Amino acid sequence: MARPYRLQSADCFYHITSRGDDRKKIFISEYDFMKFLEYLSLAKNRFKFYLYSYCLMSNHYHLLLETTQANISRIMHYLNGAYTTYYNIKRKRCGHLFQGRFKSIVVDKDSYFLELSRYIHLNPVRAKMTDNPAKYRWSSYLAYLGKKDSLLDRDKIRQYLNMNTGQYEGFVSGGIQNPGDPFKNIHAGFLLGSVKFIKEKLKTLSYQVEGDEISHKQIINLTASKDEIIKAITDKYHKTIEQIRISKLRPMKEKRLALYLLRKYTGLTNKEIGLELGMKPMAVSKSALRMEQLISQDKGMKGEAVEIMSTVKV
Repeated sequence: MARPYRLQSADCFYHITSRGDDRKKIFISEYDFMKFLEYLSLAKNRFKFYLYSYCLMSNHYHLLLETTQANISRIMHYLNGAYTTYYNIKRKRCGHLFQGRFKSIVVDKDSYFLELSRYIHLNPVRAKMTDNPAKYRWSSYLAYLGKKDSLLDRDKIRQYLNMNTGQYEGFVSGGIQNPGDPFKNIHAGFLLGSVKFIKEKLKTLSYQVEGDEISHKQIINLTASKDEIIKAITDKYHKTIEQIRISKLRPMKEKRLALYLLRKYTGLTNKEIGLELGMKPMAVSKSALRMEQLISQDKGMKGEAVEIMSTVKV
């Protein structure tokens, strides 16, 4: 399967996740949690990033951080590498501890800071490990309620929180009753924000895919016109958008490709894509994931997607 884009830039706000290999536990003892936080502190001092939120679960972890240099890959290589070395020596084992590459999403912090911090702090509740995030020790939630935590950059957090401790506690509690999905509007698998934010970021970020730099022209091409993509599909298959819209998703190749390309190359939300193709937002999300897997395995389908996009004007 193709690797996701790795976006690197100074002043970039990231949601980071990293999971244990084969979803196995990466934290077994209390000392494991403490040791990881120690390495996280060392990474902060070494690579000069700001930390806003974190949550360590048994088989994965979440970080919300902001870089001051274009070095997210170096940060994560150091953090996961140092912890893996510790873990393997302690348990007299060798090999990988983490599952492949970490996942990084560049986020519009002005719009998503609150929602993402709540999402991170509610991980133990969603996993049914506790009914109250304040009872879970290995997250930054208690620091948001006033407990001292030297890992967090409190002055930076105050810029985006705009709530006192009681208000934030109520905000997080509301997420238990009405959980939202902050990633439902993610663009191309690695950008979360408004269309304006996405276009601005695409012009300034340095991209890496499997270690290869992508040209500035390719970066700009990651944001394409909805109408141009639809026109390219209808022209290729000699069908109207109405015919594509009313068809079933399977085995209608045209509809599946339209879904995949609109989600990958435009700033449209799942709801907007659903309205365009006559689908429910949840169906868009699930079908898009299946299409990504199919295209990574089917050279013919991937070739058709490339051919369609080669005719799209940006």
